[in-house]
Amino acid sequence: MTKSGRASIRRRMLALTVLALLLTGIGLVALIRDYARGASDSAFDRLLAASAFTIAGAVQIEDGAVTVELPTASLAMLDFSDDDRVFYEVAAPDGAFVTGYRDLGAGLPPAASATPDFTEGTYHGEAVRIATVGRLVFVEGKAGWATIRVAETRGAREALASEILGQAALPLAALGLVALGLVWFGIRYAVAPLVVMERELRRRAPEDLSPVQVPVPVEVQQLAGALNDFIARLRSVMERVSGLVADAAHQVRTPLASLRAQAEVAVDEDDPARLRDRVVRIHQNAVQASHLVNQLLMDATVRHRLEAREATVVPLDAIVEDVRQRLESEEAGRLSVALAPEAARTGISGDRVALREMLWNLVHNALTHAPGGDVEIEAAVERDRAVIRVSDRGPGIPAAEKALVLERFTRGEGSRDRPGSGLGLSIVRTVAEAHGGTLALLDRPGGGLQVEVALPFEEAEPARRPHGPAAALLLAAVLLAGSVQPGRAAPGTTVYPAPAGGERTLTILGATDTPLFARFIADFQALRPEIRVVYEETDTLPMYQAASTGTLSPVPDLLISSAPDLQVKLANDGFAQAYASPWLDRLPHWAQWRAEAIGFTFEPAVIAYNPDLLPEAEVPRSHAELIALLEAQPERFRGRVATYDIAISGIGHLLASQDALISSNFWRLAAAFGRVDAKLSGSSPEMLDRIVNGELILGYNLLGSYAFARQTAGKRLGVVVPEDYALVMTRVALIPRGAPDAELARAFVDYLLSPRGQALAAGVTGLGAIMPDISGPWTAGSIAGKAEGALQPIPLGPSLLVALDERRRERFLETWRRLVSDGPDPMTGR
Repeated sequence: MTKSGRASIRRRMLALTVLALLLTGIGLVALIRDYARGASDSAFDRLLAASAFTIAGAVQIEDGAVTVELPTASLAMLDFSDDDRVFYEVAAPDGAFVTGYRDLGAGLPPAASATPDFTEGTYHGEAVRIATVGRLVFVEGKAGWATIRVAETRGAREALASEILGQAALPLAALGLVALGLVWFGIRYAVAPLVVMERELRRRAPEDLSPVQVPVPVEVQQLAGALNDFIARLRSVMERVSGLVADAAHQVRTPLASLRAQAEVAVDEDDPARLRDRVVRIHQNAVQASHLVNQLLMDATVRHRLEAREATVVPLDAIVEDVRQRLESEEAGRLSVALAPEAARTGISGDRVALREMLWNLVHNALTHAPGGDVEIEAAVERDRAVIRVSDRGPGIPAAEKALVLERFTRGEGSRDRPGSGLGLSIVRTVAEAHGGTLALLDRPGGGLQVEVALPFEEAEPARRPHGPAAALLLAAVLLAGSVQPGRAAPGTTVYPAPAGGERTLTILGATDTPLFARFIADFQALRPEIRVVYEETDTLPMYQAASTGTLSPVPDLLISSAPDLQVKLANDGFAQAYASPWLDRLPHWAQWRAEAIGFTFEPAVIAYNPDLLPEAEVPRSHAELIALLEAQPERFRGRVATYDIAISGIGHLLASQDALISSNFWRLAAAFGRVDAKLSGSSPEMLDRIVNGELILGYNLLGSYAFARQTAGKRLGVVVPEDYALVMTRVALIPRGAPDAELARAFVDYLLSPRGQALAAGVTGLGAIMPDISGPWTAGSIAGKAEGALQPIPLGPSLLVALDERRRERFLETWRRLVSDGPDPMTGR
C-alpha cells in the first residue's frame, strides 16, 4: 500500500469515527442535560414556591388596602446559594403595586389561584425562574387574588444540573478512550507540515539564512512567520558581526604592522637613546591600536543596543556624572559643567549606555584636540528639546570637513598628528539620530569647536519604585510625616497626588472618615507610587441612592460602605461587577457575595461609655444590663445616652433590624431609649466625640472600629463588647458596573484583602482584620477574645434585602419612632 493510500485511510477512519462520536455524544448529552435540568428545577422550585407562600401568608388588609410585612424567612431560605440574585413583587387584586420590584411581573398574567405557577424570564439582564402564587383577600367586601411573585437567577440550578450531567456522563468515558486512539492518528497527520519544514531546514547549508518558503497550513503560518523573523534578526546580527570583523581586519592591520616594524628595528638597536625612542613609538602605536579596537567594539555595542531598543528614562545629570566618573583626575580638572536647573531635571528616554558613550566621545575628543585647555559641558531646554553643548578651544574643524568627519573611519586634516580612530563622531551621530535628536558641529566664537546635540526629553524624572529599606522609608514618610500632602478638590473630596508623579487616578466614594481611610490610601500609594487617588467622603444612604438611580457623577472606580445591606442591594440589582480576587478563598464565607460585594473589616457593634461618668461597677456588660440600667435611673441618663438614628443611617437601620431579629428584648430596649430621651445621630464618630468630652455618658450600637481607634489614640473612653451577643459587620467594597478604571479598583481591593492591608486594619485604624493569620491588636481573634458571649456576623446575601423592603421598613421605623421619638436633626449616616 502506498504512503498516500495509508494517509487516505487514516483520514476516512478519523472522519467516520468523529462523526459517529459526535452524533452519539450529542444525543446522550442532550438526553442527560434535559433530565438534569428538569431534576434541578424540580428541587429548586419547591424552595421558590415555599418562599412565595411565606410572603403570601403575611399578606393582610389594613384600612381597606393590601399590605404585607415581609417575613425574614421568606428570602433567607433562598440565601444558601452564593451566586443567585433574588427578586420579589406583591400586587393587589386590582394590579396596584404593594412592595418589592415594581416591574418584575411585566408581561405576566396576575395570579388566579393559590397553586404555584413557574415561568422562565429575564430580569436585569439575567435569566430568572419566577414562581407566582395567589392569596385570596377581601377588599371592600369583594374577593380577589393578590399576586405574589418570587424570582431567582439560575446560577445554583445550572450548577446542580451540571453536577448531575457530570456524574451521569461516566459511560461516555469509554467512547473517549476510543476517540483518543483515533485522535492520535489525526495528530500524526496534522503535524506532517512541521516535518516537511524540519527536513527543509536540515538540508540547508550553514550560511543559508534565507526565509523559509515551504507551503504550510494556515495554523502553521504564524510559526513560519516567527521563524522567518528570527532568521532575519539572526542574519542582521551575522552581518553586523561580519562587518565588525571586516572593519577590524582592515583598520587594525596598519597599527599592527607598524608595531611589528618598530619592534623589529628596536631588537637590533644598540643606542639606548634610539632604543628608547623606538619603545616610545611602539607604545604610541599600541595605544592607538587599543583605542581603535575599543572604538570598534563600542561602535558594535552601541548599534546592537540601539537595535534592541531597551529604553529607560535617564536623568540628564546622571549621564553627565557617568562621564565625569570615567575621567582621570587631570582630565576632570579641565572639565567644567553648567546645567540649567530645568535641564538637570529632564530625563532622556533611551539607552543609558549609548547616551553615556555619545557624551563620552564628545568630551574625549575635546580633551584630546585641545590639550591643556578647558572643556565645557552646557545643557539647557530650548524649543522643547534638551540641548547639550560640548565646547573646547582646540583648532576646530574646517567647514569643508564637518560633513566628512561624521562618517566612519574619517578624520580631519588637523587631527592627523593625534591618535584616533575616526569613529567617535560617527558614534555620536548614530546615537543622536536613534534617539530622535540632531547633531551640529559649530565654530565656537573666539576659536575652537562647539558640538551641539539636541534630544527630545521627558517632562519629569522617572520615579523608581523603592525596594527594601527605601520602601520602608517611603512608607514611614507617607504615613507619619505626610511627604505627599493631600489637597481638597471640593467639599468632602480629598486628592492624594501620586508620590512619584503620575496622572492615572483611582476614584473612591466611601463612607469611612477621611483621616482614618487616608492611612490605607497612603500605604497603597507606597506600593503604587505612580497612582493618584481621589477620595470622596459621603453618607451610606446618599451613596446608595445615587448609585441605584444612576446619578453618580462622575462614576467612581470603587464604592466602600459601612452599610453592607445597601451594598448587597446594589449587587442584587445589577449595579456591580464581579471580581474573583485571589484572596477571596481565604475570606470568611459570610463576608462576600457573588464576588461583587466584598467585605474587608471585622467591626463589632459595641457599647461605649465615659469612664469618668460611669464607674466600672455600673458599666452594663450585656443588652439586658443596659435595659435594667436605663429603666432604673431614667433621670440620670436623660439626654445623655445616644444611638443611631435609623431613619437616616444605613448602618444604624441594619444593626437595629438585626437586633430585632436576634433578641426578643429589642423593643424593650427601644422603649428604654425613649424614656431617657436618647440622642439620635447618624455618625459613630460624632457620638464618640460627645462621649469623650462628657456631653454623653454612653452610646449603644456604635461601631467598635471607631471606638478602638480612639482608645489606641489615648482618649478616655471605655468600650464593652456585649457578653450576651455582639453583632459584627464588615465594610463592603463594590466595583460599579461602569467604573472608569476597574483595573485600579481591583488592585485596591486586592490590597485591602492582602496581609499588608489587613495588618493596617488590625493596627492603628482599629477597623479589625477579617482575614485569618493576621497579627495586631484588632484582629478577628483578638476581638473575639474581648467578647465573653457570641459574636454574630451579619452575613452578606439576599436575606439582608428583607429589612430593606419598603413596607417592612416603614412599619419598623413607625414602631421605632413611636417608642424612641424622631430625635435631633441628623448629622451624617455612616
